[in-house]
Amino acid sequence: MIASTPLSVLDRSRTREGHGGPEALRDTAALARELEALGYHRFWVSEHHSVPGVAGSAPTVLAAAVAAATRTIRVGTGGVMLPNHQPLVVAEQFGVLESLFPGRIDMGLGRSVGFTDGIRRALGRDKKDADDFAGRLQELLGWFRGTQTAHPQVHARPAEGLRVPPYVLATGEGAAIAAAAGLPLVIGDLKGRSKVVAAVERYRADFRPSAWSDEPYVVVAGTVVVAGTEEEAARLLMPEAWSLAYSRTQGVFPPLAPPERIEGLTMTAKQREWYESALRGHIHGTEEQVRDALEEAVKETGADEILVTTSTYDRAALLDSHRRLARLAGLAPR
Repeated sequence: MIASTPLSVLDRSRTREGHGGPEALRDTAALARELEALGYHRFWVSEHHSVPGVAGSAPTVLAAAVAAATRTIRVGTGGVMLPNHQPLVVAEQFGVLESLFPGRIDMGLGRSVGFTDGIRRALGRDKKDADDFAGRLQELLGWFRGTQTAHPQVHARPAEGLRVPPYVLATGEGAAIAAAAGLPLVIGDLKGRSKVVAAVERYRADFRPSAWSDEPYVVVAGTVVVAGTEEEAARLLMPEAWSLAYSRTQGVFPPLAPPERIEGLTMTAKQREWYESALRGHIHGTEEQVRDALEEAVKETGADEILVTTSTYDRAALLDSHRRLARLAGLAPR
């Protein structure tokens, strides 16, 4: 089953201790080239603002760099946070991308708004802007089809008439919005699947065919780590887990630290609680263990595609994990 399920990757351009944002962005483009050679289906980048541990703040700009650095892999966003932007501008940006790299661009869209008051003020946005995601989404799609009516004298060039596949990232009401709009759904996570299964079932039941998609399409996202042993795979989860624990207790999302430094830390009780919680709920282990876990996840969710969102300090180990995953899934190297 897993051999017939497309595998894709979302990279968050995480910074690492001793390596800043510019190197993280270059690493993202390099990883895309490496995953293209391994046979992965698509490569997405994300949008974060004013986060110390994440360099990816401008996803369409980074997607352009990734697409220019690759030849065949699909490239897109996971996603552009639509409440942060005017739909016309988003349409124009993706129209440019599709014009430069025809047939390779995906438009992943999320409904989150800047996560602190300061960021929202800097973006000129408010929490309530997330409430009109469905309306913003329809306006955005209308710019591509030439059917938006709010601004009849305006046209999105070069977007109008182009077909850039849209995907909705499911947070909160995202699955219902995707179903009503007739769009593919991206939802997490692979391990804690009960809520995911329920949301996917509702999405499929309520899906309305559209000009963009004739039938439901579900991309299930999550962390997947493959290594020589289960213990080695577990160590690769430590940097992201500690970064999350620190952010929850200090309000700052730090660069990824090496596992050996994390092992020597004295954590507060609350940090330890967050850290241990963050280590759970991921698929990790040997190739055989991960294959079995992914088979179960695909069977339970009916996923049409798996989107891997793994981050860790050791870039070579991360690439090795993706290489092992490609091998166990039977991907065809390019």
